[in-house]
Amino acid sequence: MIAYSIFMSVIAVFFLIIGIAVYKGNTKLIHDYHQTHVKESERREYGRAFAKGMFAISAALLISGIIALFGKEGAVVAASLIVLFAGLVVSIIILAKVQKKYNGGF
Repeated sequence: MIAYSIFMSVIAVFFLIIGIAVYKGNTKLIHDYHQTHVKESERREYGRAFAKGMFAISAALLISGIIALFGKEGAVVAASLIVLFAGLVVSIIILAKVQKKYNGGF
């Protein structure tokens, strides 16, 4: 489970770095078709809202990796995966709401 924890931590840091860049206004990191209908005046708010979804992904990955460090038993593995998938679902919901609000949908 140490390899899983390390992998999750590395990926979490990657999402965190990208999220920070988007939060600071670098919306070029978000694919063009996701911002087709975003008004220029709303780009900063869009980036900040989108970054919150990225931060949620990062948190889910990191927490899942930390939980996995507690052992290889079925309950620990199950808890780690539940946190991972629940966090990803929450993140997708956040990103979907941001897309609907600022871009009019996907």
